Amino acid sequence: MALDVLMVTPPSRLEVYQELSKKHAALEPPVWSGLIADYIRRNGFVVDMLDAEAECLTHEQAARRISDADPRLIVYMVYGQQPSASTQCMPAGGRTARRVQELTDRPSIVVGTHASALPERTLREEPYTFVCQGEGPLTVRGLINHIRYGTNLSEVPGLAYRDGDNIRLNGFGPLIDDLDNELPEQAWDLLDMSKYRAHNWHTVLGGNPDHGYASVQTSLGCPYKCSFCCINAPFGKAGIRYWDPETIIKQIDELVERYNVKTIKIPDELFVLNKSHVNGICDRLIERNYDLNFWAYARIDTLRPEFMSKLQKAGIQWLGIGIESASKYVRDGMTKGKFGNTDIENVISLCRDAGLYTSANYIFGLPDDTQESMQETLDLALHLNTEWANFYSSMSYPGSPLYRLAVEQRWPLPDSKDSPGWIGYSQHAYETLPLPTNTMSGIEVLDFRDEAFHEYFTNPDYLAMITGKFGSDAAAHMQDMTKIRLKRRHHDDPGYYKKLAEQVQVLDLPA
Repeated sequence: MALDVLMVTPPSRLEVYQELSKKHAALEPPVWSGLIADYIRRNGFVVDMLDAEAECLTHEQAARRISDADPRLIVYMVYGQQPSASTQCMPAGGRTARRVQELTDRPSIVVGTHASALPERTLREEPYTFVCQGEGPLTVRGLINHIRYGTNLSEVPGLAYRDGDNIRLNGFGPLIDDLDNELPEQAWDLLDMSKYRAHNWHTVLGGNPDHGYASVQTSLGCPYKCSFCCINAPFGKAGIRYWDPETIIKQIDELVERYNVKTIKIPDELFVLNKSHVNGICDRLIERNYDLNFWAYARIDTLRPEFMSKLQKAGIQWLGIGIESASKYVRDGMTKGKFGNTDIENVISLCRDAGLYTSANYIFGLPDDTQESMQETLDLALHLNTEWANFYSSMSYPGSPLYRLAVEQRWPLPDSKDSPGWIGYSQHAYETLPLPTNTMSGIEVLDFRDEAFHEYFTNPDYLAMITGKFGSDAAAHMQDMTKIRLKRRHHDDPGYYKKLAEQVQVLDLPA
């Protein structure tokens, strides 16, 4: 039976994470690819998946596998492990797609946060036949209907395509409201589930690295509008849609019973928000007593005391919490929420008292940041001493309000003329190019970030806490991780980024 659709995850981990990709970064099943694959299959088409990341394929090897599969439509899923990671994965997707073009003339479409944010530019610059502006399932179904049955391209929701010398944008199509019936599960049977692994901290700290790993989406979108975030680029509007807790627990049952998965990420932009949704999932997990190790996202202003005990009993051991900055002035400048440092400390204490582990997220180099405010943020991180911490440099990801502001202000961007390109949006890449602030260059911010990471994870108080909670082997693992120092281009070529800052090209933005 001829293959209608091949869902492809291009290989990008080494470019994006450097040496950290080999041991410390997660390798998770492609959630959105799996949801679309199941949706297309339910609509009567033959579909398969190729996760070139999980199979450790080169671009050349991935291209040959795609060509040999000979699908009617190639769907490149350019997502990462968080919404912003779509942009940094674009170079890898492009390399694979260009090689495929040398082997077959089968049409292709790219789906992802980045492509949805910049559909016309993506179509002009990248090697894809079509671009999806939106979340994807309806667009892929409409396009394969066009290929199979000759329906009109202008009627495919969310499609961007070439019409002679012109580019046509069909605009955002309708969102799927009935998630439980139309997107009830991922097509895990089309993947080798034994190949996936969690982040080092998710298992080395309080988990078991030998257990299977998966991600289960329980909602789509986010009602908040943080200026640095591009989460709503595929959805066309702010808001949030939920799967019913019964749909979620059926997926978890299958992961546990069929694939022996015990470590699970909930990749929702914000899981701890809706009380009935959280309680509905937690109650079902408590009933089953699977002894799972979950990770989910929360906010300082959504974590209420009544959630804590139930989350812990359900196995949601880790909460990723966006603190971002110690400065209320800096937080207010990015519409992060109305909370203060006392609120932050109280929430972290609540998590500790409930036996929950915290992965705190911090951003250096936000528009109002100074050397002093960034130091305050690092001091707060050291004081809170959470079980894990992520330190980021501020980036204006396409699809975020901060991207439009950066273009309007003519700040140097990774995608400016002669700049490193989309890979420059990767926090861990060799050619990372963060935003400057009013008082600091992007390179100064990046150097501060790299030293902050090293200072935090080599801090004696941190290592003592890890040893006390998780044992000496876990502390030794953290020390081994800090031996990896990321390579940065500006250390090898000091004049490169200075030159870029002097010749910033004004980028064109859609109205």
